[in-house]
Amino acid sequence: MMFDPAHPPKGSLRDWLDHWATTDGIAAVFPEDGTTLHWADLRDRAVDAARTLTALGAQKGESIAILHPNGLDGLVTVYGVIYGGFRATMINLAAGRDAINYALTHSRARFAFVHPSCADTYALAAPKGVQLVEGATDGYTPLHDIGPDDHALLMYTSGTTGKPKGVVHSHASLLAGGWTSAVAHDLTPADRGMCVLPIYHINGLCVTVMGALVSGGSLSVVSKFSASRFWDQAASSQITWFSVVPTIISHLLHGKADPDTTLMARLRFGRSASSALAVETQRAFEDRFGVPIIETMGLTETAAQILSNPLPPGTRKIGSPGIAYGNEVQILGPDLMPSAQGEEGEIAVRGPNVMREYLDNPDATAATFAGDWLRTGDLGRMDADGYVFVTGRLKELIIKGGENIAPREIDEALYSHPDIVEAAAFARHCDKYGERVEAAVRISDGSKVNADTLLAICHDRLGVFKSPDMIHFLPELPKGPSGKIQRLKLAESL
Repeated sequence: MMFDPAHPPKGSLRDWLDHWATTDGIAAVFPEDGTTLHWADLRDRAVDAARTLTALGAQKGESIAILHPNGLDGLVTVYGVIYGGFRATMINLAAGRDAINYALTHSRARFAFVHPSCADTYALAAPKGVQLVEGATDGYTPLHDIGPDDHALLMYTSGTTGKPKGVVHSHASLLAGGWTSAVAHDLTPADRGMCVLPIYHINGLCVTVMGALVSGGSLSVVSKFSASRFWDQAASSQITWFSVVPTIISHLLHGKADPDTTLMARLRFGRSASSALAVETQRAFEDRFGVPIIETMGLTETAAQILSNPLPPGTRKIGSPGIAYGNEVQILGPDLMPSAQGEEGEIAVRGPNVMREYLDNPDATAATFAGDWLRTGDLGRMDADGYVFVTGRLKELIIKGGENIAPREIDEALYSHPDIVEAAAFARHCDKYGERVEAAVRISDGSKVNADTLLAICHDRLGVFKSPDMIHFLPELPKGPSGKIQRLKLAESL
């Protein structure tokens, strides 16, 4: 099981973890407490978790919910669930009560691994009948047979309808997600990536965790990003690269801390994904720190990366997320046929890293594909060198700090108040997060409801991060001929 830049990984995650467990290599270090986890120990702990689930009666391929922050226990749990032949169902801890309840219910998860720090969140959101997995089973329990086409991951992503869609990845597509990053970034067993993004997001899980598994490298895992501690953590754990979102790059740029010279001599590159990186921010970061930032693009549906700029001395085109690595990307016209070079159209992708389906949603699955091309919903153009430039979005997602937020989720929270006649959430430009959430409402005549009351509802149902920063009270919301509220006009008119 060796990394081959010319071909996608063969086998299952179990095969790859078993392979690296025969070495004395390090899988991860945890700078917050100084712990080191070797591949062999990671495999043994994963086997324990897999056997525990099997002994409890978990069936091959069924959803196992995971509510864990980044850390040793969370990493072991993810590996253990997938190693055992189950579908690791990653629960977004920042999603809010309603979305967490939906994911637990829709996935039909019968078992859940819940970290103590997540116990209160879980208790508020969990449906009845989900069994917490605690402790380990005694003795030997045979594991399910698994192969590359078996389900390995279920991760929920918001769409324009507001109802999260469950993206299903197999062992093959999950490993291919790590492979596309390893190919683009020339990852080797000597590399150590900084896992600062949550592994319940596709970026943290596939780019960093799967990238290390496929390449045989290692991770430095921290519980969450801290601008004041980032460089010290990076230095103490001897990283060679990191993957972050533009918000983090901006925080580091505007922070007071600086990396030491030893770290800078070792650090090969930083990687930016999840939303567009402002050209000025990228240039200012590189000027200050001397670290090349590689802008990329990926989706949950493609196990993260589809595009990346080359590493230096290759050509990096500022303002573009780069060229395709490990998959094919093309631009589709309105007729879903390939567009001419330089023409704007919808970005589409095909390759081994593409999802298998949306769970229990064949209509959405069919609508997402044009033949064997997955439609991303993003608009862009491709130049003569194959570099893609993103020009807009077909979908009405709000992208705040790299997190996709469906406007209708906010609409529905606002509509839960009986005095709301019309409601629509929309994106506004924000220097800190790229976009922020705002909403406009029309209330019933004589109503005394105020913004504080509506924000409290949103905070309770959605969490603070997804809630509007401002609510505008209007006598009428703009509508099209069919009576549909026009979100994009709200931002313009306000």
